[in-house]
Amino acid sequence: MPLLVELNTFNTGAGNLTVFEKIIPGTIKRVFYIYGAGESQRGGHRHHKTWNALICIHGSCRVYSNDGEKEEYFILDNPTSCLILEPKDWHIMDSFSDDAILIVLSNEYYDIADYIDEPYLLNQIVSQ
Repeated sequence: MPLLVELNTFNTGAGNLTVFEKIIPGTIKRVFYIYGAGESQRGGHRHHKTWNALICIHGSCRVYSNDGEKEEYFILDNPTSCLILEPKDWHIMDSFSDDAILIVLSNEYYDIADYIDEPYLLNQIVSQ
């Protein structure tokens, strides 16, 4: 299941410094960011092997996740919060604020064969 973590942040008179390190397994191989998305939905997939770390560095957005057993919503609205998605986490990002910038760090290069577009069936979800 996804994990929401607080990134180490250092506040000084010269501004804030937030550090992303040792958060997902392996090396960061791909970084992309989403902005200008408005009310669009992004994502709608899970992976065979890719881990993703999502940080809304400006504005806010919502992330829905379903790992086949549990479904959950997360609001990302602080650049010190990072949502870790495991490969099994089918996810959708939506409800982007007009000023939202969502950065995603991945431990794998883009590979269409790594994507699983089919969501889990509702009867696969077990309430906890």
